[in-house]
Amino acid sequence: MTRTIAVSVVALLTLTGSANEYRDEGAQTRSFRELAGDLAAQDPAVRARAACEMRELGDAAAEAIEPLTNMLGDAAPVEAVVCSRNWWRGNPNDLTSPGEQAAAALVAIGTRAFQPVLGALRSQVWAARRNAAWALGSFDDQRAVEALVEALKDREPGVREQVAWALGAIDDKRAVQALIDVLKDPDPRVRRQAAWALGAIDDRSAADALSATLSDTDEQTRAQAAWALGALDDRSGVPALIRSLGDQSDGVRKQAAWALGAIDDSRAVEPLVKALTDQSNGVRQQAAWALGAIGDSRALSGLLPALKDTDAGVRKQAAWAIGAIGK
Repeated sequence: MTRTIAVSVVALLTLTGSANEYRDEGAQTRSFRELAGDLAAQDPAVRARAACEMRELGDAAAEAIEPLTNMLGDAAPVEAVVCSRNWWRGNPNDLTSPGEQAAAALVAIGTRAFQPVLGALRSQVWAARRNAAWALGSFDDQRAVEALVEALKDREPGVREQVAWALGAIDDKRAVQALIDVLKDPDPRVRRQAAWALGAIDDRSAADALSATLSDTDEQTRAQAAWALGALDDRSGVPALIRSLGDQSDGVRKQAAWALGAIDDSRAVEPLVKALTDQSNGVRQQAAWALGAIGDSRALSGLLPALKDTDAGVRKQAAWAIGAIGK
């Protein structure tokens, strides 16, 4: 892979001729030629930093599209702090890679990078396919939907997970059925990302499948499905969400309470009142909010005692809910 990048950089330097200059904040002026050369450096941290700085150039780095695209499969781990502006996916304490930073640079370049990135979705290197999927989602270009839907069949779960995210980010209803199918993926990371994507697309045809996903073996997937049902605001999901108030996971119960409040269905009042006695402070607080959001006076029988809850957050939310119901 390094050899391919080097060839691309040589061609790039020939094209650029005299150096364009780039000034990093707090650093000496660096030329476009120097940055292009660093894309082929032996040290992965140098390669990642060069991609970061190419991102700062934005559209002015368009001549670097080929070497940056070739870098998408470069998965060498480096400290995320190599990018002084701290722009990367995920937690700033995580590791990053030259490939991830190349993807960010390609997105910053703009539409001219779209077709090369789309082509990378068919790379033989799985990291390149994953990073290409992220970039395509960040482009938010509906031309990528068909290829991304096909990529949901990728053999690597890390790619399928990123593809599901990208489809949710693009928010095109053509992806709904494929994402519903992926709710049964063998990898829980893919299932939970598909649930998020369906909530982001907000198509009510996914309500039944998401309701069924509330019985998933993975608690994070169940919680994500609960969130998605709340985002869909479809009352057909209420019975399953009510059952989820009895889930063994605090996180799932809390998310189900939020979703029931978001949907605003009076069938949830009594189950939510019961949830005001849940062992989890977070669940009790979310149940109080949900009851205020629904605004049914039957909730007062549970909210008034909640004013004496041992948790200050629950007491505060109960007071708000009582005020909301009284309006």
